[in-house]
Amino acid sequence: MLKHFKSFLFAVLLVLSPMLMAEPVDINSATAAELSKALSGVGPGKAKAIVEYREKNGPFKSADELKKVKGIGKATVEKNRAVINVGGSAGAAPAVAAPATTQPAAAPVAPAPAAQ
Repeated sequence: MLKHFKSFLFAVLLVLSPMLMAEPVDINSATAAELSKALSGVGPGKAKAIVEYREKNGPFKSADELKKVKGIGKATVEKNRAVINVGGSAGAAPAVAAPATTQPAAAPVAPAPAAQ
């Protein structure tokens, strides 16, 4: 049993190690070659499509905007979210959504007087 667990753990680490060691990539300034190297599941063709989309439509405002590129879907964005940086444009939003702010709680309301 322990032998199988060790084999499984080794396999998982082998698969995940490239993602754990991946360097961040700025999708607004990276070349197609840099994108295909840094993003898992993005080869030269999809990387070229990302650059062409950026050149035609301007800088990406968020990592999620990559889904507008033909061939890039939600799974690809989620798989690479940790290494995607969105820079190179004024006021660019971060690739990872900021935590939601909470609204202050409403003041407690006094109970209505009991009917007699």
